[in-house]
Amino acid sequence: MENENKIDIKLRLCYGGLFLLTGVAVMAFSLITGKSYEATLRNTFVSLIFSGTVMFMLMDAINRGREVLFFDNYDHKIRFMVGYAIGLFLALTFALVPNQFWPYMAIFVVLGLLSNFEIGLVTGTGFVMISVMLEENGNFGELFMYVLAGVVALSLFRDLKEETAIGFPTAISLMMQGLLLIAFYVLFQNRTLSISILILPILNLMLNLIILLLFLNMFGVYVIRKTNDMYMEINDAEYPLLARLKEENKDEYYRAIHTAYLAERLAHGLGLNARAVKTCSYYHRIGVMDGKTTWEDSNHYFSENNFPIEAVEFLHEYMEPKKGQIRSKEALAVNLSETMIASLMYLIKGNKDVKINYDQMIDSILDKKISEGELKDYDVTFREYDQMRKIFKKEKLYYDFLR
Repeated sequence: MENENKIDIKLRLCYGGLFLLTGVAVMAFSLITGKSYEATLRNTFVSLIFSGTVMFMLMDAINRGREVLFFDNYDHKIRFMVGYAIGLFLALTFALVPNQFWPYMAIFVVLGLLSNFEIGLVTGTGFVMISVMLEENGNFGELFMYVLAGVVALSLFRDLKEETAIGFPTAISLMMQGLLLIAFYVLFQNRTLSISILILPILNLMLNLIILLLFLNMFGVYVIRKTNDMYMEINDAEYPLLARLKEENKDEYYRAIHTAYLAERLAHGLGLNARAVKTCSYYHRIGVMDGKTTWEDSNHYFSENNFPIEAVEFLHEYMEPKKGQIRSKEALAVNLSETMIASLMYLIKGNKDVKINYDQMIDSILDKKISEGELKDYDVTFREYDQMRKIFKKEKLYYDFLR
């Protein structure tokens, strides 16, 4: 607990540092560029309000849990801090260049993916506001144009996954940015539409496209795909940790393998998180190698082997469920599969030739769960429970294979 408090204090100090850095940087830039006393005071005050709002939203998101932030940003908070610092530097720099070059559309996406939609939106809006306030002849038309384009782009990329095709959201985002740039010329600057005024918008779109492609490629490799690669590694039946379990306790090893197979079938059938289900099935009893199966005695295996945060959360939920908290469908899939495999292996171990009425056995196990009220602890409907029953009954050939 003491270590967690130290980390929390360091985090607060870092956010406080960013808050002060924003105010000091904007004030210094205002003075260097010859802004009046009133303008300097206004710029500094507004930037502090914006920065304070962002820091509050960050701390609130962290307090509410890792699911509030996108991807694994909860466990890598430094990403957003770096992104914020770079964004602040760019916001100051943009005040010195024509506003038609500002690549804020891409910056909104970057900030959002490093935090979440709301924080990315507020942070991007704040940076646009700083650039507009600091430039020589800033006006609300620039704020309108870049914030609206940023909202559209951020909305299109908020559900980014490894299999997401980025061509469509990129094209729509660029099209929206291009239209807003042209509208800015015509509606806010009262210029006549011509070929010449299209040059700067085209350059702006090219700059946004380059930034987007570079960032999304790096983000995909080091954040999204990294987690998937880790799952592929630990969900391999020959993974060193499972290989060690096989050497020390073959019964437990095969129990884990068979449980994982059934649980994964359930996950695919109901559209659940199959990879996390498989990991939970493999490793929730890994502590038997030390003669213990509690969460406290087993979680060191997960940290030592760099398990994905998501997988660790499912393991923690399954091995040490919180009182009064509804458990996930994934946890139920593992629970039912483990019960099914344990029952089958017990019957077969006594007599390999024993005749088993699989339908009757499955109905007996599942009906018992209902009668004992276990389903009240899980976020599952009776329709989904019946789907699980049907999936179990389709695996009769696999049950024979266990012999």
